[in-house]
Amino acid sequence: MIPLPLAWTLLTVYLWTPVLGSNLILHQEPPTVLYPKILSTESIECDCGNISCEYVYWFRSISDHSKVQFLGKWNNAGRANYGEGVDEARFKVYRRNSMSFPLRIINVTEKDAGIYSCVLRDKKNTEMWKTGILLRPGVVPPTLPPKVVPKRRPPTCRCTKNSKQEGCGSLILWPLVGLIAALAVALICILYYFSRLPKKCRHHFVKKRRMT
Repeated sequence: MIPLPLAWTLLTVYLWTPVLGSNLILHQEPPTVLYPKILSTESIECDCGNISCEYVYWFRSISDHSKVQFLGKWNNAGRANYGEGVDEARFKVYRRNSMSFPLRIINVTEKDAGIYSCVLRDKKNTEMWKTGILLRPGVVPPTLPPKVVPKRRPPTCRCTKNSKQEGCGSLILWPLVGLIAALAVALICILYYFSRLPKKCRHHFVKKRRMT
């Protein structure tokens, strides 16, 4: 859904631009808000997308969106025409490349606040309308809440006889290796203990067991 101020801007742009025999493409995208500092320079992008641009028209809605101003026009031949009352020293429509026609605003002031929109046209009179960018000079951008990163739980594995899950083999193998190693150490200790006993003690120990 297009916000009401943007819809009003696009409707006024429709009345400004010649549309005889043209095809209209409304490029909908999430609204973008820019917060430039006062007296800074800000560039607002306008990309051609999937059409071959021949002309670009720049407009802006002023303050309460009750008025739309034509800022300028640029064609592929490198010619720029600006609207009535536009300060050409501050507003510059230029061509960055064959697919991009940005608007540069020099020495941004609070009066430059508004929604800036561009209309692109190709040789077949196909027009692409951008939904616009909201410019809020001197306004402090809102602080976004920090992202909560969920704690990662240790992987669990339910192993069965036919289980082929990754990690199940190691969960079964290492306890068995530890048990076998413990049994081997106990057996070695017992053998070592008997090997250190005197022969008489060993004979007495065997005879005592036979008597019992």
